[in-house]
Amino acid sequence: MTRARSLMIQGTTSDAGKSTVVAALGRWLKRQGISVAPFKPQNMALNSAVTAAGGEIGRAQELQAIACGIPSHVDMNPVLLKPVTDQGAQVIVLGKVAAHLKAGAYQNYKAELLPIVVAAHERLAQQHQVVLVEGAGSPAEINLRENDIANMGFAEAVDCPVLLVADIDRGGVFAHLIGTLALLAPAERARVKGFIINRFRGDLTLLKPGLDWLERETGLPVLGVLPYLTDLFLDAEDALPKADRPPVSGGHIVVPAFPRISNATDFDALRLLPDLNLHFIGAGQSFPASDLICLPGSKAVASDLDWFRAQGWESKLHQHLRYGGKVIGICGGLQMLGKILHDPLGLEGSAGSSAGLGLLDLETTLGPHKILRHRTGYCTWAPEVPVEGYEIHAGISHGPALKRPAFLLSQNDPTESDPPSNFSQREGEGTLSEDDQLLGTYLHGLFDHPETRGTLLNWAGLTSSKTAPSRQERRHSDLERLADLIAAHCDTNRLNALLGM
Repeated sequence: MTRARSLMIQGTTSDAGKSTVVAALGRWLKRQGISVAPFKPQNMALNSAVTAAGGEIGRAQELQAIACGIPSHVDMNPVLLKPVTDQGAQVIVLGKVAAHLKAGAYQNYKAELLPIVVAAHERLAQQHQVVLVEGAGSPAEINLRENDIANMGFAEAVDCPVLLVADIDRGGVFAHLIGTLALLAPAERARVKGFIINRFRGDLTLLKPGLDWLERETGLPVLGVLPYLTDLFLDAEDALPKADRPPVSGGHIVVPAFPRISNATDFDALRLLPDLNLHFIGAGQSFPASDLICLPGSKAVASDLDWFRAQGWESKLHQHLRYGGKVIGICGGLQMLGKILHDPLGLEGSAGSSAGLGLLDLETTLGPHKILRHRTGYCTWAPEVPVEGYEIHAGISHGPALKRPAFLLSQNDPTESDPPSNFSQREGEGTLSEDDQLLGTYLHGLFDHPETRGTLLNWAGLTSSKTAPSRQERRHSDLERLADLIAAHCDTNRLNALLGM
């Protein structure tokens, strides 16, 4: 196979739709039988995924790989930043933790990362016909230009063309596009080959004069105006999902939105259920009455628990339990439910120990090595129900509570299939409290599978009277909708020409 042609999708702002456009283009190209791979040189996100080989990448690149119909690989996101504080992050390089750096130190470190990033791109380019590259933030962030590996610095390193995406729904789309071009150096500006306007709703004929002006002013074509899609369920790169439906007359599930919440995508599948209410609650909001409280993952467990307490929610949690409510703690949420959190190396803040919620008899110690793996098994209280998920954590928990596991998981390859009765070859994971009110686990993605989801909801005293598709089925359905947008609303002849097709 000849070396791939690359096309980079950059945005005028964060959340302009870069990830979605790359996924849409990937599925559109896959439909045509073209071998295509996604690539994001540098991602900053707390929603991450585990590749089959056990590396960590941004969840957006996992979704884009699904769109392209190929397994995800660490080369698709060679640098992943997971913020721990406002000024510091864990730096993951080729799927493994490489450093914990302050923002200033990372700017100098980028010069060392550029050859790693270029080499990862080259490996993908040797294996596929097209590589779709996603930028990060905006190329017009002039304070971050030095040693840039995320936007134009990368585009120049591999000599690839660029399309600019802008979100018209937030307003000021022409100012965003013209302003971004104005802040680019002449050589960078020459790389921009056109525009895609995202999230348009309205009468396109009323927008046409503006599009004509933009093309005259810049000499660049508008390759597409993509309509606003409602009811779109795709894995978010980092942002929490927006409320997109009114309350329904069903059960209520509450998820505290920690400042460093990670893998909030764990709860996406619950949004598919039409007769249950899912509430993410943030700072200053009241803690509503609920049937189930889910404590999500966190990249800074101790500080997020301090924040939880500062909201006055610890007493609300105890009240919820006194009234017979159920609680699920996932990853960092499990650690919070224990007695003590030990961080001897200061990986997530100041070195030392802090008190957990004390609801489960276990302690957690953070260490330098991260566990990354897919797991399969069965529920302990419903051994006929299969469980599938993945682990991403540096903390190791121990204590009497773990003698009552929530799941029994294979100790071998996660693709191995053995009967649920074969418990001798399985190991316990997580915990169920003796009063059956608390469930803790390190497994992410538990709600994605309908059978497991239904069993967990039944355990919590919730039922969903209406069926919903699996997370995977809905994901593929929405990727097809995105590919339809490319086919119907983009100049596909120009796109093919840019890709050398």
